[in-house]
Amino acid sequence: MITGFITFFTIFAVVGAILYGRRLIKTEKTDAVFGNPERAKGGMHWVVVGSSFLLLSWLYYSWDIAKSFYPKSANELCQVAKAHESLLSLKYLFPIVERQHKSTAIIKRENINIEDKIILIQNDQNLKDQDKEIFVNILRNTKLMIPSLTDERYLEDDIKIIIKDLTSRLNQLTANFSKDSYPNLSEEEENEINEGLKKQLGWGATGMEVPPLPESKRGLKFHAAAAELNSISDEFFEMRNHNPEYLRQAEAIFAEIKEYMDGLDDGRELDYIKDIKKLVRRIEYASIFPP
Repeated sequence: MITGFITFFTIFAVVGAILYGRRLIKTEKTDAVFGNPERAKGGMHWVVVGSSFLLLSWLYYSWDIAKSFYPKSANELCQVAKAHESLLSLKYLFPIVERQHKSTAIIKRENINIEDKIILIQNDQNLKDQDKEIFVNILRNTKLMIPSLTDERYLEDDIKIIIKDLTSRLNQLTANFSKDSYPNLSEEEENEINEGLKKQLGWGATGMEVPPLPESKRGLKFHAAAAELNSISDEFFEMRNHNPEYLRQAEAIFAEIKEYMDGLDDGRELDYIKDIKKLVRRIEYASIFPP
């Protein structure tokens, strides 16, 4: 309340000082020259204008004006930020911001890495031809393995059901978010939030600039949406498209790598096979699905 009064008073002071200055200019002597002591007198109205602008700038950038007129605005923005952050992982995977699926980008990158590694191995004069053949064969089998993750024919039914369920939850969230009744919290959830709000301190009192729990109906909507989006994102990231065809090919590749590594000591060959194994592992851990 005090900050709001100071803000209005400062604005009126600026407007009044400018109007006074414009009226004073019309009545000043036009023959006053630079350095005239008489002209240096007065001018306090311009001091008021400059000081007021500094004060308004400080009130604006310190959020004091927002806290005065919209006490819950920062808390609501905090809830919006939660929802935005919960979308980051989904934006990472799907072409929401980017122009292509993350799966497509991963496949392109790893195919390039495989070809570069093959060229590097073939041009290495310190490797035996037998070792080169083994390395190149593993890399080419790895490249042939990738389509087993991108071909919809190999996608298992349980994975399809999970994807369909997650899609349904996203559509349901989109439909419910615009409703005034959203979120429809249980009595236990309401009590939990209310208890948290009773313990929640003011701005900057907890070491955090903005208290995290939602303090308004609008903030509660974004808070609930963020929780649902996080749940959907977590479930999707836990899912792997490790179908039987992929597992069959991957098992054969890892078995060949293990058999080769068992007969090696430290050396250049061991470094190469470790790099190849890391490449195959990256594909294994990636979330690659049919487009």
